[in-house]
Amino acid sequence: MIVEISFESSPKSSALQWFTPEQTSGKKHPFLFSQCQATHCRAVLPCQDTPSVKFTYYAEISVPKELVALMSANRDGDLPDPEDGTRKIYRFFQNVPIPSYLIALVVGALESRKIGPRTLVWAEKELVDKCAYEFAETEDMLKTAEDLAGPYVWGQYDLLVLPPSFPYGGMENPCLTFVTPTLLAGDRSLSNVIAHEISHSWTGNLVTNKTWEHFWLNEGHTVYLERRIGGRLFGEEFRHFQALGGWRELQNTINTLGSTNPVTKLIPDLKEVDPDVAYSSVPYEKGSALLLYLEQLLGGPDVFIGFLKAYIQQFAYKSVMTEDWKAFLYSYFKDKADILDKVDWNAWMNTTGMPPVKPTYDMTLSNACLALCQRWIKATEHDLCSFSSADIKDLSSNQLIEFLALLLLENPLSVSHVKQMQEAYNFNAVNNSEIRFRWLRLCIQAKWEDAIPLALKMATEQGRMKFTRPLFKDLYKFDKSRDQAVRAFQQHRASMHPVTAMLVAKDLGPDGQKA
Repeated sequence: MIVEISFESSPKSSALQWFTPEQTSGKKHPFLFSQCQATHCRAVLPCQDTPSVKFTYYAEISVPKELVALMSANRDGDLPDPEDGTRKIYRFFQNVPIPSYLIALVVGALESRKIGPRTLVWAEKELVDKCAYEFAETEDMLKTAEDLAGPYVWGQYDLLVLPPSFPYGGMENPCLTFVTPTLLAGDRSLSNVIAHEISHSWTGNLVTNKTWEHFWLNEGHTVYLERRIGGRLFGEEFRHFQALGGWRELQNTINTLGSTNPVTKLIPDLKEVDPDVAYSSVPYEKGSALLLYLEQLLGGPDVFIGFLKAYIQQFAYKSVMTEDWKAFLYSYFKDKADILDKVDWNAWMNTTGMPPVKPTYDMTLSNACLALCQRWIKATEHDLCSFSSADIKDLSSNQLIEFLALLLLENPLSVSHVKQMQEAYNFNAVNNSEIRFRWLRLCIQAKWEDAIPLALKMATEQGRMKFTRPLFKDLYKFDKSRDQAVRAFQQHRASMHPVTAMLVAKDLGPDGQKA
């Protein structure tokens, strides 16, 4: 039976962001992109909008002929629109069953560059060559992921770099990963986000959480796999360094949300709760910490990857809950049931705050960050002149991120400390978004007024929620920047992504709601 439904989305659809030509890099053509995860596909088309249902799809998209349409599917050519000579029809097919949240569409003046045998990178003309350089490691990561997790079943693996207001670091739309331009550091140092989205091709897209309460099954496994890829490509010390950074990120999130906040449970109760509001790093980092802990308990990386591969094979093309995962873990390690019984499952799964056990981390790459962090914390006003650019000349971008992340877990520094840090390290000149974000938070928390315009600029000139929300929160807490933060939000709200605007309004309390 074929059912035909005619429908129209609203200009205010929570899944779509429409740009005027002025909001794009090229300034000549409009732009559209969708973001359906978690529950926004219903705002694009009628569907069973739950990750428990999967389907294949075929689509034809008619657009003005100077623009390109792309979807979370394999491309099937284009042809002139028979009903309108100024338009073109692009065709797509997705033969692997997917949940509704993985439907994706983008339309814009896009160009592509081939960066691997199955990969094109798409972006506006102004950025496309920069993107091709930044993401050149994609095929190595794909091959490594296949070696760890099994064959890649989706055909093409393209990357699309979106305008700056895209709310996430990346979105694992099948065949076409969406990424934020804030990854364009110029030195490939933020490419772990690509490894993360590649990993979703197995954990998330092939084996999917049945409900959003079990989101950690998507994200915890994906972070674990992302770091295994990093370990293969850059060494086991690097994997541990990234994992320890993730543990700090979890500490930071739980400090911010509060250790008794119900959304800090690995499996939160989302009854009457919008998944966008509950979203945080908890399912990512508490989930991957559990998997690292289990790896160390059950015999190490080689043993545990065998389990992960078998889990993916067992549940491919299905949607699962934590109970399914746990039952499979017990059946796979049936000779180690006594070890598994010692895990405090209730504390890991259903208790708020930090996990009950901290995995063991190799500290080789972290020690330099810790030592420098301690020097700054202990420094008296008299000691400040002892810091110089030599302190950081041997640190990688990732180590600088970790150094700043460690300082953010401590009490705020004094204004003279951050002024001297700027003098010695010139962090204001750094374009790496992860470094800049933590540096500006450090400055605002230290109540350094000179940093206010820089923090406002970063909060508004890109819209990745990981950066925008904490910057707005910090600016709102500082009495000298509170009014400016509210004004900046009022000014930029119309050009922000609808989900970002809704959450920043919540973060700014009554002032945000009035904006």
